[in-house]
Amino acid sequence: MSARRTARVASMVREVVSSAILSELRDPRIRNVTVLGAEVSPDLRLARVRISVMGDEKAAALTMHGLNSAKGYLQARVGAYIRSRYTPELRFILDDGVRKSVEAAAIIREALEQDAAMHGTVAVDDESESEDSEVGLTDSAGG
Repeated sequence: MSARRTARVASMVREVVSSAILSELRDPRIRNVTVLGAEVSPDLRLARVRISVMGDEKAAALTMHGLNSAKGYLQARVGAYIRSRYTPELRFILDDGVRKSVEAAAIIREALEQDAAMHGTVAVDDESESEDSEVGLTDSAGG
């Protein structure tokens, strides 16, 4: 299969699964889920769907169990949408990257606030600081 075809099918799988989770599944175990992406094997028989779950590990485990229970329904929806000879078998992979980055940002923010409190300085707003530095970079690069 061409790389373009597998990429297109992967995009369709992500779209269909995301839409079905959002509007069709009524399983109370499946909550706060984001479909991050999908990778499809070259023969289109396997699709790995990467998901992110906001919450603790217990919520993530419940969501994974719920998604695996709904796997047959989701595969049928994907099969009806892509109309291919084979319907890819869905495998859900929990991606903790988003949750870890949110936690890291919170830790950094807390450390900056503590540092500002210790040194008696006022924390600088990120947006105003980046705007000032962008203007400086633009002026020096342009001249």
